[in-house]
Amino acid sequence: MNDYISLRIDATPCSSDITDLLAAFLADEGYESFQPDADGLTAYIRASDYEPDAIDRVLADFPIPFSPQVSSTLVEGEDWNSEWEKNYFRPIVIDDLCVIHSTFHKDVPHARYDILIDPKMAFGTGHHATTSMMLRHILRTPLKGKSVIDMGTGTGILAILAMMHGASQATAIEIDPAACVNTRENLSLNNVDLTLLEGDSSRLAEVKPADFFMANINRNVILADLSRYAAALLPGGEMILSGFYQADIPMLTKAASIYGLTVAEEVTMPDPSLTEDDPAGSHGPWASLRLRKD
Repeated sequence: MNDYISLRIDATPCSSDITDLLAAFLADEGYESFQPDADGLTAYIRASDYEPDAIDRVLADFPIPFSPQVSSTLVEGEDWNSEWEKNYFRPIVIDDLCVIHSTFHKDVPHARYDILIDPKMAFGTGHHATTSMMLRHILRTPLKGKSVIDMGTGTGILAILAMMHGASQATAIEIDPAACVNTRENLSLNNVDLTLLEGDSSRLAEVKPADFFMANINRNVILADLSRYAAALLPGGEMILSGFYQADIPMLTKAASIYGLTVAEEVTMPDPSLTEDDPAGSHGPWASLRLRKD
């Protein structure tokens, strides 16, 4: 069973700058999901990857003075759905075209695309700004008859929408075995048929280049794997990337140009936890890029 640690950091004083930086630094330590609020931040990491010393490193080097109160709780794998149901996961509608909900939701709004997601141990429900941006990119892209690759598929939500939106075939790749199990469950819930591969970007060598490539991961992984992403995209194809901040765009666009990828569109979306007094936070808003291959 793939258990998680729920790390809670209460901050005095608390600001969006503090929670934004905490999320960024904890992401570098392997934390996968974050829930900021007015008092601090809750972050999740696989129990097997949890290191108490990592918290000490983050706090020791933190650039903004504050008083932290830290606690951690084990979230057992079988409790993951109930954790999301009780606290986080609510039905979400994207551009009045796509509704995302779980099997436990009632009175779900109607939309053209109805996606069922039971998140379990995988992340990707549409609530995070980066996932919302990726979903909107898909909805605005003519995909009829096109092939798609979804790198780091998580719950499978992006690949599922791409297939519903007209893609002729899709390949989804996920490194986490537990997330792959969840992806298969969500594919079944939505009657979507695609190729699911377990592993990292090295699996792209087994896949025919596609018309459309998606990756909602994080800046460091994208930079490390961008050459493989580009090789998996057909000439004239499009790539959408997210999982990073506006401040990361220059380094990503520079790296993309090396592999024949040019920027077609930049989109940013503020984190809803940020305040009117501090609408951007220290890194700027979350960002996405639409790239084209020459």
